Amino acid sequence: MWQQTELLLKARKRGFHLITEEVLSQLPKLNKVHCGILHLFIKHSSASITLNENADPTVRSDMEAHFNHFVPERAPYYQHTYEGDDDMPAHIKASLLGNSLSLPISGGQLNIGIWQGIYLGEHRNHASSRTIVATINGE
Repeated sequence: MWQQTELLLKARKRGFHLITEEVLSQLPKLNKVHCGILHLFIKHSSASITLNENADPTVRSDMEAHFNHFVPERAPYYQHTYEGDDDMPAHIKASLLGNSLSLPISGGQLNIGIWQGIYLGEHRNHASSRTIVATINGE
């Protein structure tokens, strides 16, 4: 079985956001997959998708603080500056964190760790909604 759909995520403020439930709520056919893979691809160059801690929200705020320190705004060597101070750092953060995830499906559920969740890394100050292409392959 192959199924592909586009998921629309609501607009969020800058930061790291746990989106596992929002993603799964838009994939009702996932529970029919005994064994397979869910591939998620975010269609944006200034946001990222990653897997990390799902319980303690301070992990998400620490991720934001670290990446803001690691990839600062207004670096004097940035040439791509006409879309705002947050734009070039957003592109760098998105490249570092990545634009896709491949997650195992077992028994109709994601087979990820108990303390793992899907994060949206929103790297722009004023972002709109984001689109993720979800592809399910399995039996």
